Amino acid sequence: MRSVLLAAVGLAITGGALAAQHEHPQSPYADLKGREIKALSAEELQQYEAGEGMGLALAAELNRYPGPLHALGLADELALSEEQTARVQEARDTMRYRAAQLGRRIIEHERALDAAFVEQTIDEARLESMTAEIGRLQGELRFVHLRAHLAMVRILSPEQVNRYEMLRGYAH
Repeated sequence: MRSVLLAAVGLAITGGALAAQHEHPQSPYADLKGREIKALSAEELQQYEAGEGMGLALAAELNRYPGPLHALGLADELALSEEQTARVQEARDTMRYRAAQLGRRIIEHERALDAAFVEQTIDEARLESMTAEIGRLQGELRFVHLRAHLAMVRILSPEQVNRYEMLRGYAH
């Protein structure tokens, strides 16, 4: 009888604790309310502004299309000629410049979308227009990064691409 009573008390306490836990669970997003733009972290803002890759070219990078930034970092190991180095540098600079322009535009549009929700001036038509433009800009940004990787296979020799694969840890 005593053990049945103890078990019942234990279940009541455990059940009560679980119920209290589920009454008002904190959202994993609660800490994001203080962000300047709710949909973008400080790191994402910095990456967009700097024209960084953000993993947008993984389809190329992981399928034997080297990245210009990494190719420059491995210039000695790849034995890049002066001409190759200049061409890779130009591809990287062009990519970074255009990516930073697009990144700043994405930030502007995300800021406007956030403000429309804050100010409660959003409706379905405006929402569709705003998100479509953000999506278009993100697609253009990804194109810019992927295009730079595509250029690398015209600049590097097949042997250099193989060496890049080995140095980056992609070759088995």
